[in-house]
Amino acid sequence: MHNYTLSQIADLLGAELQGDGATEITKISTLANAQPGHIAFLANKKYRSQLNDTLASAVILSEADAAFFTGNKLVVANPYVCYAKLAQLMDTTPRSAATGIHPSAVIHDSASIGDNVAIAANVVIEAGAVIGNDVQLGPGCFIGENTKIGQGTKLWANVCVYHEVEIGSDCLFQANTVVGSDGFGYANERGEWIKIPQLGRVIIGNKVEVGASTTIDRGALDDTIIHSNVIIDNQCQIAHNVEIGSGT
Repeated sequence: MHNYTLSQIADLLGAELQGDGATEITKISTLANAQPGHIAFLANKKYRSQLNDTLASAVILSEADAAFFTGNKLVVANPYVCYAKLAQLMDTTPRSAATGIHPSAVIHDSASIGDNVAIAANVVIEAGAVIGNDVQLGPGCFIGENTKIGQGTKLWANVCVYHEVEIGSDCLFQANTVVGSDGFGYANERGEWIKIPQLGRVIIGNKVEVGASTTIDRGALDDTIIHSNVIIDNQCQIAHNVEIGSGT
């Protein structure tokens, strides 16, 4: 993790600095567990009392709460948003895999592979699939026939994307997620279950984030649609023909 001075952080967040701008910050912590060198934040007034005992070298807080803390502080309009932006800055998650195609990957001759892709070990890409520029496919991913994955999208390990799915650009799928599997469709004929093939697709917009081990079913007839800028948590199940609006 890269360290920053408090002055640098204030500039990056557009915050009002009150205190020693030369203070070095090594980590983001909660008020209760912060140590010297850490920066904490106060986004909910019910935790205001923790300002009295925190060991944090600086605190991000609102103008309304600034009077309750005498140490180094960054005064902002929305402490929680600034915490989110600072967490992005200090994130230790690997940014990108090395570009290239691992020799164990199996890619159909008719698949289209963009530039600057990172395709890891044991990835399978079937016929007619289209992989955009700067896409990252983690180990063990499966991309089905005629599926399209947009530029800059990242799939962590063992993500399975069935046939004829469309995924937009700059999306993120955490490990073990399944997209485009059959929805639950059966007809009963005198006690015998008749499976109904799911003939719809899954269409996913841009900048969608899907958590780990989530399943998104393909539509029965119409498509399952997830619009742009949607966030889905871990271990969710999105049933067939669901439509999730933009920004949800």
